[in-house]
Amino acid sequence: MLAFLSTVRWQDIADIALTSYILFRFYVLFRGTTVFRVITGIALLGFFQRVAVSLGLIVTSWVMQGFTAVAALIIIIVFRNEIRNVLQARNLHAIFWGTGLKRQTAPVESIVQAIYDLSRQRIGALLVIPGVEDLEDVVQRGIPWQGLATREAIKTVFWPDNPVHDGAAVLQGSRIAEVGVILPLSHRENLPSAYGTRHRAALGLTEVTDSMVVVVSEESGRVSLVKNGRIDPIADNVELSRRVREHLGIVVGPTRRQKREKVKLVAAAVCSVLLITGVWFSFTRGLDTLITLEVPVEYVKRDPKMEILDTSVNTVSLQLRGSESLIRSLKPEQVKVRLNLSGAAMGENTFTLTSENIVLPPGVFLDKVKPPAVHVTLDVPVARSIPVQVDWAGRLDPELRIEFVSVEPDRVRVEGGSGVLEALSTLYTRKVPLAKIVESGSMTVELALPPASVEVAPDEPEEVTVTYTVKKRQK
Repeated sequence: MLAFLSTVRWQDIADIALTSYILFRFYVLFRGTTVFRVITGIALLGFFQRVAVSLGLIVTSWVMQGFTAVAALIIIIVFRNEIRNVLQARNLHAIFWGTGLKRQTAPVESIVQAIYDLSRQRIGALLVIPGVEDLEDVVQRGIPWQGLATREAIKTVFWPDNPVHDGAAVLQGSRIAEVGVILPLSHRENLPSAYGTRHRAALGLTEVTDSMVVVVSEESGRVSLVKNGRIDPIADNVELSRRVREHLGIVVGPTRRQKREKVKLVAAAVCSVLLITGVWFSFTRGLDTLITLEVPVEYVKRDPKMEILDTSVNTVSLQLRGSESLIRSLKPEQVKVRLNLSGAAMGENTFTLTSENIVLPPGVFLDKVKPPAVHVTLDVPVARSIPVQVDWAGRLDPELRIEFVSVEPDRVRVEGGSGVLEALSTLYTRKVPLAKIVESGSMTVELALPPASVEVAPDEPEEVTVTYTVKKRQK
């Protein structure tokens, strides 16, 4: 255990903590919504896809992978309004730090008093108290009102002489957002005959959303509460007040429901940490896999007055180790070998390659480096004008002799390290075969620069013209 803990970096702890908190916040914001249930199903689908891969079920894993790939697009398109509603209804504090437990957002007593006033007068009513889910794509929009949800205002909406009394009223916080709203009807065939269109509409809405609907029967004056596709008759105003408060999350002092919600939040936080820790462990501490990469060497922080004249290697071979999933996802551009030349001196320098010179993604570890050291030759660049000489090769015809040779230009300016140019007294051309010379003439010949670090100056020619005079030998 101590050996394992010694390998854990502070970055790993921060990685687990941050990702766990993001997952927990996702749960807080979207719990109870259709989006959360769908994503939970997709996550399970992804889990079984990994199981299918490990069991070698090729077709099954391929089909599951296809469904998982389009899941994000499906969620964004189908549930865009619900996602927008969840995010827009909260401020930054609620998104990043809030617990998601709702506070008092509606005048419950005014609602209860108005409902029972309508019940005593046998005036039908349909009052919608939304939950978390958006109603925009479910109901037919009514008339925007945004009036305060007072006792008198609620009674006025459902008064028989009001043109919108047959529709539903939708609450938003302490206001009546819309009136005359048309709700979707339930298609259940097992409803008692005592339930009319209002009850069927309330059932239809609560079957597809998490809303609560208060229904007052016009025939009997009975008050019913509809939620989760279930109709519950309400005995008195005390029960109605309690049920509405529970739906809104209104609490006065610690209640059983509040404690239960806090336990759920704590459990969700613990599960988030355990899940992300398991994922992190599987990625970074899974079955070790070895891989060898050829990586080019990058030289950084070189003294601008000096240039690299020569290096012993251009690439190094790295043997890397990590979990199979990380190694399989590793890209060559994620691995870099960098040598810091800030302390290098003029001449040949030897650098031993260590883990400090090698950049690796998290979870991938270095086993071996080949070669273990790199030799780099640095020098100060200078320019010199050096005479040019023809490099003859082979033998001339014995009956001929060269009387005169000229080179144009006879001196060429070259650039390179000061140490190299000090030892260079003559520039030679490419080899000129004497066997091909049978008469006087001229030819263009390239220069043969000795070390690779020496280059012809930009304004100088890389070829010279050789003019020669040939005569026959006298017998």
